[in-house]
Amino acid sequence: MKEDDPRNPAVIADNVGDNVGDIAGMGADLFGSFAESSCAAMVISSASGDLLNNPAAMAFPMLVAAVGLVCSLITSLFAVSCCLVTDHAGIEKSLKNQLFISTFLMTPALFILCYLAFPTKFAVSTVTDCTNVKIFWCVAMGLWSGLIIGLVTEYYTSNAQPPTIELALKSKNIGGAPVNIIYGLALGYKSVVIPVFCLAATVYVTYTLAAMYGVACGAIGILSTLACGLTIDGYGPITDNAGGICEMSEMPENVREVTDALDAAGNTTAAIGKGFAIGSAAMVGLALFGAFVSLFTTGDAPPPVNVLDAWVFAGILIGAMLPYWFSAMTMKSVGEAAAEMALEVGRQFRELKLLEDPNAKPQYKACVEISTKASLKEMIAPGALVLLSPLLCGYLLGVKCLAGLMVGVMTSGVQMAISASNSGGAWDNAKKYVSGNKDTDGQTFKKKFPEWHKNTVVGDTVGDPMKDTSGPSLNILIKLTAITSLVFGPSMAKNFDDAGILEKIFS
Repeated sequence: MKEDDPRNPAVIADNVGDNVGDIAGMGADLFGSFAESSCAAMVISSASGDLLNNPAAMAFPMLVAAVGLVCSLITSLFAVSCCLVTDHAGIEKSLKNQLFISTFLMTPALFILCYLAFPTKFAVSTVTDCTNVKIFWCVAMGLWSGLIIGLVTEYYTSNAQPPTIELALKSKNIGGAPVNIIYGLALGYKSVVIPVFCLAATVYVTYTLAAMYGVACGAIGILSTLACGLTIDGYGPITDNAGGICEMSEMPENVREVTDALDAAGNTTAAIGKGFAIGSAAMVGLALFGAFVSLFTTGDAPPPVNVLDAWVFAGILIGAMLPYWFSAMTMKSVGEAAAEMALEVGRQFRELKLLEDPNAKPQYKACVEISTKASLKEMIAPGALVLLSPLLCGYLLGVKCLAGLMVGVMTSGVQMAISASNSGGAWDNAKKYVSGNKDTDGQTFKKKFPEWHKNTVVGDTVGDPMKDTSGPSLNILIKLTAITSLVFGPSMAKNFDDAGILEKIFS
């Protein structure tokens, strides 16, 4: 049976899931990141007497959003070149050009905006000699770091690039499915290196130029081309569902080959969107962490967070563990829902005789209900983990330990999210490489080497919960942990010397 055979009761649930996860879910995540980075920047700037009475400076995040929309609209005019190519490489190149064009357009626009919105010299955060040019470099650093992260994601997940091609070819050998899993995991781990260096450089430069306000501006810069990023992110599920409709409608095979090429490019662009979301979540988390530490900083004293402090170091270890615990819960939830879905599909095949009776109608609604109920029910425990962890840590172990927990969550969460998303995208496109490319005799690898295709399907099955559930949801863990800590921080301690309940007992 084909992947999108209309006799499969789960096929509609798959199409619905693509829309819910990759469009609504990622859109909400990216919008949340932009809103939180904007709030962080405006809160920090409100503490500056030089900026508080300057409406343009206070509204700077909103002005960046407005200019970003205009640049993204102009960029969309160049998307017509997509209509002139039919091969996968040409489609992917055309979509990648959208990122280049929007970034190049935003750079001079941001310089003009910073020059007009900010005073020539002002004080903000802990920097007394900040300038409008420094703010431009902070935003530009985030903008170009986002582009580099997107390009690295494209390199590691595209089936036109060496890493994914190697993954697909290695899956053909004896023991292909285990080798596929091993190479896919290795690819994801390796793909973390350059993005982390980019984020580290961005944090260093932005903090050096404008302290925590610069970090918040760096996060705004990553998301300044948000409209373009959301567009190419939504391209993936749209083309995926188009391929499904094509197969369900029994269109000619050459039509499906075109939609598969579009879908493969869409998988890469969806991964790029996740890369932007993860990078922005790291910057937003750091900006919120700075706001949290500032709650307990008095005057010109240095921030009272010392990594050599036993409670801070303990918090870092606990925080670094939370993404693993959170990912285990979300992946297990996907496995349980998938098992329930498989039982329902098997029941319908047996009782309704979907394969034997041409007049039998699958009960699509039952499968959609299973996935919908599971998505709500299974998120209770992970949601409780995200909200309760900072509260319990802060009230029981003290704000020092909570500060360490926030650092630990950011440090391991960002790297886990990048590796999970890129491994999943590469596994998906390795399957597309086998199903979409042809051997010298004109037969597709999928038809000529069915076992090879099965090996890549195994990898794609493992990768789906990683790239569509665990990876993107770690962004929420990072941001919500920081927001919860910031909101409840004042009630945890009137000053930094006040310890948590257990800290008082053991100190």
